[in-house]
Amino acid sequence: MKQYAFALDLVNDPKLIAEYEAYHQAVWPEICASIRDTGVADMVIYRFGNRLFMIMNVYDTFSFDKKNEMDLANAKVQEWEALMWKYQRAIPGANPGEKWVLMDKIFEL
Repeated sequence: MKQYAFALDLVNDPKLIAEYEAYHQAVWPEICASIRDTGVADMVIYRFGNRLFMIMNVYDTFSFDKKNEMDLANAKVQEWEALMWKYQRAIPGANPGEKWVLMDKIFEL
């Protein structure tokens, strides 16, 4: 099992943040199934203000390239991602079009 951490910002608007959280209280079942199908064992997202932090635990067979390929081929995932861009904003330092930015682990106890 491997673990990855990601960061992303939301548009800094309380109404939009509340809508985003509401979507994440009832994530479409197809999205949850797709995440699991790509080799993700579990995933959690935390929020502080408009900053998001995601922890993703994946099986050893997980591949970012394979996940990206599967996501691009899944119309429901593409619909979800397009909808989420209404609420999301690339974090400073992200590449153009990049959403969740992989964080570097700097400490572990």
